[in-house]
Amino acid sequence: MNDLELDRIDRAILSAVQADGRIPNARLAETVGLSETPCARRLKRLEQEGYIERYRAMLSREALGLGVVAFVYVRFAVHDRALADRFEREVLAIARILSCHNVSGSADYILQVVARDLDDYGTFMRDELRCLPGVTSVESSLSLREVKANGGLPVP
Repeated sequence: MNDLELDRIDRAILSAVQADGRIPNARLAETVGLSETPCARRLKRLEQEGYIERYRAMLSREALGLGVVAFVYVRFAVHDRALADRFEREVLAIARILSCHNVSGSADYILQVVARDLDDYGTFMRDELRCLPGVTSVESSLSLREVKANGGLPVP
């Protein structure tokens, strides 16, 4: 994929479906200034070319009772590829870990974690996170207020 392949209308389509994945084709076509059939063809091409990976619903943390968001800095004492692979596989299976990034700097990984409350978070840390393969230390930063979430990717 090369963003030089995207024209103004492709970019407008990507922006619109990123904001509302369930936008009806008729409204999408009107928004981007096309008739419905060419708009549907372009959307299909953008999907097939991999610009759109998937569609999904954004759930409400509040409605689900997940009041705590934490960013967890995970460190390893031993940097072994097999150990890191095991850690990553286990992280993928834990639903309350929303994201995991292998990073440079003082931490090896940064995780975004949700929990019902601080007691739930403490139990998760003690019983699950600290027990993951390779983990020698963890440091948490709790979100006090979410300013921006899942803003979507910039469409150049």
